[in-house]
Amino acid sequence: MMKELFPFKQVMGFVFSLILTVVALAVYFWDMSFAVGMTILLVTAFIQAAVQLVVFMHAGETEDKKPIYINIYYGVFIALVTIFGTLLCMVWGYI
Repeated sequence: MMKELFPFKQVMGFVFSLILTVVALAVYFWDMSFAVGMTILLVTAFIQAAVQLVVFMHAGETEDKKPIYINIYYGVFIALVTIFGTLLCMVWGYI
């Protein structure tokens, strides 16, 4: 009975989020090259966002999960276009 009431999925999601945060903090405290540090930070950030969406925001638990995931993919697409468009114009010099 108690096993059914204990939020095991949420607790494990929280622990995994803490581990990802510690890994990201390790980039700050350890002397890493810029490329390695940024790669670790980007990977941990995307994994952490996925954990937050699935575990705590219950993104795939309803019957209408297809429109929810389409909206998430659209948001990621718009964010990437904005980021790389900004880099293209401001950093790489293409206008």
